[in-house]
Amino acid sequence: MPIAHCPLPIAHCLLPIAHCPLPIAHRPLPIAHRPLPIAHCPLPIAHRPLPIAHRPLPIAHRPLPIAHRPLPIAHRPLPIAHCLLPIAYCQLPIAYCLLLIAYCLLPVAGVAQTTTHKIAIFTPLYLDSSFDDLNNYRYGPQFPKFINPGLEFYEGSQLALDSLSKEKVQLEAFVYDTRSAKQSLAQQLEKAGNDGAELILAYANPEESWNISNTARSKKIPYININLPNDAGISGDPYFVMMNATLQTHISLIYKYVQKNYPLNPVIVFRKKGMMEDIIKTYFDDAGKNTAFVALKINYVDLADSFTIKQLTSKLDSEQHTVCIAGSLEEDFGRRLAQQLASVSRSYPLTLVGMPTFDNLTKDFTGPQYKGLEIVYTTPFYNSGMDKVSQRIIDSFNTKMYARPSDMVMRGYEATWHFSKLLLEYGKDISSNISRKEFNVFRELDIQPVINKQTNTLDYFENKKLFFVKWLDGIIKGVN
Repeated sequence: MPIAHCPLPIAHCLLPIAHCPLPIAHRPLPIAHRPLPIAHCPLPIAHRPLPIAHRPLPIAHRPLPIAHRPLPIAHRPLPIAHCLLPIAYCQLPIAYCLLLIAYCLLPVAGVAQTTTHKIAIFTPLYLDSSFDDLNNYRYGPQFPKFINPGLEFYEGSQLALDSLSKEKVQLEAFVYDTRSAKQSLAQQLEKAGNDGAELILAYANPEESWNISNTARSKKIPYININLPNDAGISGDPYFVMMNATLQTHISLIYKYVQKNYPLNPVIVFRKKGMMEDIIKTYFDDAGKNTAFVALKINYVDLADSFTIKQLTSKLDSEQHTVCIAGSLEEDFGRRLAQQLASVSRSYPLTLVGMPTFDNLTKDFTGPQYKGLEIVYTTPFYNSGMDKVSQRIIDSFNTKMYARPSDMVMRGYEATWHFSKLLLEYGKDISSNISRKEFNVFRELDIQPVINKQTNTLDYFENKKLFFVKWLDGIIKGVN
C-alpha cells in the first residue's frame, strides 16, 4: 500500500525496514537517515536550522538592493548617442538644448487602461538648420528668436506629458519638426497616419494648417491649431479646432462690450485706409445690424500715417466721455494713437479700445507717456500665474532655465493636457465631445461650432473665449 495509507507516521514507525509490509519503493528511510523534526533537534535553539519557509533565497535569486534596481522605463534618460549636442554645450539651459525629437516616441506609462492612445505634435523646431553635418550647433552662444515659438510650444507640451505620466495613463506622443530637411510635411503626415495618431496638435502657418487639416479630415481625427488667429481658408471640416478666436469674434465682442458699458457715449473708430481696415469696419457694421439692442452710433474717422493731435481733438468732446476705437491691426498705428490720446486725456475724458494686437504693446503701456489713459483690448489668452499648475511650471522654469515661461509654453501645456484628457476619456468619440468644458487648466474654454451661413453646414470649431484687459497708469487694472 502507498506510504500515505500507513497508519503510523514515519517518525513513529518502529519496524525494521526489512519487515515493513510496504513495497520497497514506498518504504520510508531507515530511522537513522530520517530527518528529525526541528523541535526534536539536539542542537541548541540558536544553532538549529531555519524552517524551509524562513530560509533565505540563494544569492542568484535574491532581489537587488533598492539603490541598485533599474529605473522605470519612463524615468530612464535618453541614450547619450541620441543627443545631438556636443559636450561643450551640455551646460546650456534646457531651452537651448535641441534634442533629436523629430519622430521621437514619448511613452507615458500606464496600467489602469488597456488601450494606448496616440497623439501627434507638429511644431517648427529647426533641428536640421540648427546643427551642421558634424552635429555642431551653428549659432554658438546665440539663440535665434525665430526658433522660440515652436520650441516653447513643444516645452509646454512636454510638461503636460510629464504630468500625464504621473497619472499612470497610457499615451504615446509623436513629435514632428515641420522644418525638417529630411522629410516633407506630407511625408510626416503620412507617417503620423501610419503610426495610428488619434489627435493632432500643431503650431503651424496658414499653408501648413491647411495641409494638416486635409489629412486630419481624411483620417477623421481632430486637429487642434494653437496659434493662428484665422481659419487659413479651411471650411467644411468638422475635425478642425481653432484655439484662437477670429478677428470677427473679437470685433463682435468689442461691440457688445462698448454697447454694455457705454451705451449712450459717443463712439469714434479712428482708422487708416486699407483692405484690413475695411474688413474691420464691415465687422462693426454687421455687429450693429445683428444686435438685439439699440445699435451704437459709430463715427468712422480716417487718418493718415502722420496724423496729429489736433486731428484727434477736433473729434473729441471735453464735456463728455468718448469711446475711441483703434480700427487697425497695425501696431505702429495703435501705438501712435495711444500716445497722442494719452497726451490730451486730462482735457478730454476718454477710453481707448484697442485691437487684439495691442497685446504686443504691453511693454509700451508701462511707460509714463501713457499715464492717465484708460486702455482696453481683447486677448484670447490670459494667465495671471497664480494657480497651482502655473506656479509649478514657473518654478520648474526658474529652477532649470532661470527664466519665466512664455504664454506659448502655457498654451502648449493647456492644449496638450486638455485634449489628451478628452482623448483618454472618450477615445474614438472625442470628435463628438470636442467642445466639452472638462479638463480646463488656466481658463474655461468656450469651443463653439462655426456655421457657414451660405450652406448652413459646420465649417469648424472655434474657441470664442476672450479676455478684456484694462490698463491704466502703467499697470493692469482689471481682466474680465
